[in-house]
Amino acid sequence: MLARKRLLKTVLDRMGWNPVTSILGPRQCGKTTLARMAIQRRNVHYFDLEKPVDFDRLANPARALDGLRGLVILDEIQRRPELFNYLRVLSDRRPLRCRFLILGSATPGMVKGVSESLAGRVAFVNMGGFTLDETGASSTTRLWLRGGFPRSFLAGNEENSWAWRESMVQTFLERDIPRLDIAVPATTLRRFWTMLAHYHGQTWNATEIAASLGFSHVTARKYLDHLTGTYMVRQLQPWFLNAGKRLVKAPKVYIRDSGILHFLLGIRSRDDLETNPKLGASWEGFAMEQVLAVAGDRDAHFWATHGGGELDLVMGSGTRKWGVEFKCADVIKATKSMAVAMEDLDLKHIWVVHPGSDSYAVADRVDALSIRDIGRALKSIGARR
Repeated sequence: MLARKRLLKTVLDRMGWNPVTSILGPRQCGKTTLARMAIQRRNVHYFDLEKPVDFDRLANPARALDGLRGLVILDEIQRRPELFNYLRVLSDRRPLRCRFLILGSATPGMVKGVSESLAGRVAFVNMGGFTLDETGASSTTRLWLRGGFPRSFLAGNEENSWAWRESMVQTFLERDIPRLDIAVPATTLRRFWTMLAHYHGQTWNATEIAASLGFSHVTARKYLDHLTGTYMVRQLQPWFLNAGKRLVKAPKVYIRDSGILHFLLGIRSRDDLETNPKLGASWEGFAMEQVLAVAGDRDAHFWATHGGGELDLVMGSGTRKWGVEFKCADVIKATKSMAVAMEDLDLKHIWVVHPGSDSYAVADRVDALSIRDIGRALKSIGARR
């Protein structure tokens, strides 16, 4: 496994200040491994709710938890959502006898349950697969092609990586989705997920997608929310505070992991990727996830007008806003759309993130930024959390 220093520091910081820390992310992204990194040399009590014995023990949380001291880890807690209310009671005890680290495969119901039951007591750490600051700049192509799920990225060859992603998708649809109380047939959700892959990086159009699959736009929206809530899809919301222009107000959709995107699109190799019409969209989604992993996604939007103006990513708020474009190109040039966005949104700077090795000025307040320099650039403007 790779050291995940940034995430580990975040978890340790949250654990130091809060009675409950929650690590949320998709299955198989490394939540349990990260938790083990955080608990070295601690008095730890570990419950894995996928094990029947631990699941049964927690049917009576008072008997299982009341007498514990130190750190309590509850893994796959979404299997017993009734625990959230009891954790509120335990986290309000004074003196505080123990802290809780809860891990779960994110679902809308779980996030809502934790937020409502443990408001003011819990800190969230959202995680996904490996990112470039963890794997190193030399692995850019490999990370882009295989994605960040640890077993896909670390596989011994491309065939094994592909086989793991195939198994992961099947397991997610046939086992994990039913366990999360999402009543959607596996074959139907697979068709929808594959359709989303073909719309990756585009504005959400429920009517068009639903018509092509033969169900209502309401159903399409529900399926989109299911995949978003399980961290498989990102909905990037639009920036629409400028009342002077007709702005796009539907979200853009992305398959969050580039390796899963490539599996759904049948892209097995770098040659397949280079010749695929979704090359640019794939780069956009991959590079965006690298930016958001460092900068955070709380104030992240895209900007687009019905007149054709567009900016892939707007970060920040108020008078401190920056723009990011993603271009899979050898030559980076400033565009009219960038100039319009700079003026309309009052941006302090625009970066154009590309796969090359050099970063350089393109125009006034517009820089071409190598993906390997993302961390340095964002730190320099204070965007790192």
